[in-house]
Amino acid sequence: MASYLQTAHPMKHAIDILSTHPHPSPAGSTDAWTQLIKATADCAVSCQICADACLAEEKIDMLRRCIRSDLNCATVCEATLKLLITQTERDQAVLKAQVEACAKACGGCAEECEKHAKMHAHCRICAEACRACEKACQQVLTTV
Repeated sequence: MASYLQTAHPMKHAIDILSTHPHPSPAGSTDAWTQLIKATADCAVSCQICADACLAEEKIDMLRRCIRSDLNCATVCEATLKLLITQTERDQAVLKAQVEACAKACGGCAEECEKHAKMHAHCRICAEACRACEKACQQVLTTV
């Protein structure tokens, strides 16, 4: 399964469907927006997996804040993704506020995961996903 996940094209079908939308949002078709869609999906899943891995660690008390941060970030990324893929009657003000919140959640989660990165590989990888999503959010915010 790991080899499939490493070679599959994440979000390929979703991106293909967005490109066929009868009334696509002009902003939704740019590379920056496509990258943000992929980054929010990847970050949401990465945070969920990291939280689960943290729960399996022996010193769970030391990871409590990390787990909470992972779960919060996953929730924010999922909500952001839902707004990003909405093409019909998109509310730009709400979307901008959500992308700003996503950047903040990802930055905070990355900071927390980085504290545990030397001891836990799952935290290191999650921090990388969070930083990538934070960067993708910041890139899109320059176009909104």
